[in-house]
Amino acid sequence: MPTALLLLVLLAAKTQAWGGAEYAGVLTDPDLDELSGLAASHAHPGIFWGHDDGGNEPVLYAIRADGRRVASIAVTGATNVDWEDIASFDSGGRHYLMIADTGDNGGLRKQLTLYVVEEPAKLAEGASAPPVRTIHFRWPDGARDCEAVAVDAAHGDILLVTKKRVPAQLFRLPLRDAPGEQTAQVLATLPGIEQPTAAEQSERTPHGRYRAQVSGADLSPDGRQLAVLTYGGVYLYARTVSESWAAALAARPPQVLAVPWLPQAEAIAWSLDGTSLLVGGETIPSPLIRIRKK
Repeated sequence: MPTALLLLVLLAAKTQAWGGAEYAGVLTDPDLDELSGLAASHAHPGIFWGHDDGGNEPVLYAIRADGRRVASIAVTGATNVDWEDIASFDSGGRHYLMIADTGDNGGLRKQLTLYVVEEPAKLAEGASAPPVRTIHFRWPDGARDCEAVAVDAAHGDILLVTKKRVPAQLFRLPLRDAPGEQTAQVLATLPGIEQPTAAEQSERTPHGRYRAQVSGADLSPDGRQLAVLTYGGVYLYARTVSESWAAALAARPPQVLAVPWLPQAEAIAWSLDGTSLLVGGETIPSPLIRIRKK
């Protein structure tokens, strides 16, 4: 068997080894009634960081996979215009969180913001921390909505997936410090996202007309799989060690993981060990759904 074909076979076998969705817990905290993002803590195993949607306080909440709240951090000096996702990553031996203030339902924002916050060494309710870095950027061709961010620290990339345009697009920004306002660079379009049927087009719900819209994303700890959440399911895009995301997305379709009905699925995170995904919705009470690798 040719080497390239063997790699594809092995890659396909790896991405198919998933079990069914299972109940992990339920989120009932009134301070997290608009959960829009989740990310696994690198400093505190078993903890996930989440946040509310736009218009709420600029606060990060530490929760367990069963929904229990452990701590909170007020991000001083930041504004929650429309926080839509969060990613965790390591750099220089330190643990960081990146908050994506990138929501733009009306398509009006000329500048978007990413806040980088260092994870606290200890978990404490009511703590506070300023961003260690604030990144301002714009899209190359006009405003668009974006609710999905991931950080590929090994390659120095911030990955952003747009929400409403068809097909969804993958953009990048440099993770390294750069002066001034940045402009996002388009990398590729995302294949294989199932679009609503003619009947669903008449339903103005997350599981009708909007089922294909991208509402969250996260990169696996090994950097090989990009999990993209829509209101209708989870799409896993895989790459080989030497592939770029543009090449990977052009080479093969995603694996689709079914997610039980959630009122408005907007948050997804890989576990710290890369063996499972956790999915949550933007209402309370909201079940937290775990999907495990077999």
